[in-house]
This record gives sequence, structure tokens and C-alpha cells, in this order.
Amino acid sequence: MTPASFPQPVPDRGRRRLLAQALALPVAVGLPALVQADLVTTVPRIKPSVVAVGTYQRTRSPAFQFRGTGFVVGDGQLVATNAHVLPERIDSDKMEALVIVVPGEGQTGSVRQVAVGAADRSRDLAVLKLAGGPPLPALRLARAGGVQEGQTVAFTGFPIGNVLGMTPVTHRGIVAAITPIGIPQANARDLNPALIRRLANDVFRVYQLDATAYPGNSGSPLYDPASGEVIGVLNMVFVKSTKENVLSDPSGISYAIPVEYLHRLLGELR
Repeated sequence: MTPASFPQPVPDRGRRRLLAQALALPVAVGLPALVQADLVTTVPRIKPSVVAVGTYQRTRSPAFQFRGTGFVVGDGQLVATNAHVLPERIDSDKMEALVIVVPGEGQTGSVRQVAVGAADRSRDLAVLKLAGGPPLPALRLARAGGVQEGQTVAFTGFPIGNVLGMTPVTHRGIVAAITPIGIPQANARDLNPALIRRLANDVFRVYQLDATAYPGNSGSPLYDPASGEVIGVLNMVFVKSTKENVLSDPSGISYAIPVEYLHRLLGELR
């Protein structure tokens, strides 16, 4: 056997380089685990502030009809959600009311009546006001800006409505792109020349997410897994085939409204 067949000694400089690489490797491999560890401590702080938004009518079966997700902000008496989550009308003659359901232990929850405090349909945002009662734990809103493409995010809400029970569910993903978008109106009668010009000339940027969300997630808080600060509001799911197949064949592409627009809407209430 020739000497060349034996492993050759590594020069001091090479050993130092290999040692540095070996020390760096566990950090890179451990990044997903760090995100998971962040969520383990953050999710329990988020869930008490996440509520179901819908209408309640005692004589109806079921009495509560789910429409979307919301989350508590401000002084604990305000709930942020999407404008498209709100019903077109409330049948007060039949004792119907706009409400939130605050999840409790197991499959239970308490019903709290709310009223619309402010709404911006062009940004698909709304703020609801609790009609009395004790305040709820509020989430902290991040400052405007600072969100970067590629950063890890999480959101908590009620995918597929209350079919899975009144338990908030958490998903995570990344900000795939920050892209301009114009939100169309749900009904033609909502359009007018001024609004059409605004949609054409005032297109704003939203967060496109590489994350699987479902229709019931509308209004869910999008937040930083480490700090729990809200950076956006889930509002759309990209449907790649038909609405009927959105559950069985999700696209994995979702959208969220940046928190800066929620800051503006809350400012109108002051």
C-alpha cells in the first residue's frame, strides 16, 4: 500500500476552516426548530384574542352563523376583521344581531354583541366595537413597514368556519412577495365613478403568502412568530380551479392586508 492511500494531514489553516464550518452547521440546521419554538410560546398568547365573527338569532338553527375570523385590538373593546366578512344587512325585526364568539374551554364559547365602528371596503378592513361588557385581551400591532419578502409568518383563525369546532387553528408560512393589488367590490351597486378611479389610481401593496389558508381564515391576524406582533390581516385565498375545490385542492397562495392600513382605520375612531 502506498503512502498516498492514507488520509493526508489537514494543515492548521484547513483545520480552522473545517472547525468554523462545523460550528456554523448546527445553527443553519436549527432555524426551522427555532421558528417552531417561537410558535410554541407565542400561540398561547395569540389565541385568547382571536374570535369568530358572525350573526346570531336565537330562533334560528343554528343560532350562530359563522362569517369569518377577527382579533381584538386597541383597548380590548375593538375587533379587527375584513369588510367582506360583514353581512350586507342585519334582520333586526327577527332579533338578528352582529356578534363575535369568544372561544372557551372545549367546544364552548361566549357570545358578545358588536357594532360596526369603521369600515374601509376598498382595503377590505373593518373594526367592530363591543357593545359593553369587560374588555378582551388585545394583540399588539407592529409599526408600519419592516416586513420583508422571505420572512416567516404565522396566522391563527377558524379555517373552514366552525366546522372544526370553536378552536382557533394556527398555520405558518413565508411572505412570498409584496405585490400591488386592487380589491374588487363584492357588488356592482358598491361601485361608483369615484371609487373606480380610486381603485385604478390608488392600487396598494399586499403580502402574498406561501401558506395554505381557507375561507374561514378571512380576518385572521398575520403575525411575527417570535414577537406575536400583528403585521397584517388575512383577506384572500387564491383559487386555482373552482370555489368548490378550494378545500380539497388548495393553492397554497394567500394574501394579507398590511397592518399600516389597519392603523389608519383605527385612527378614524379616535
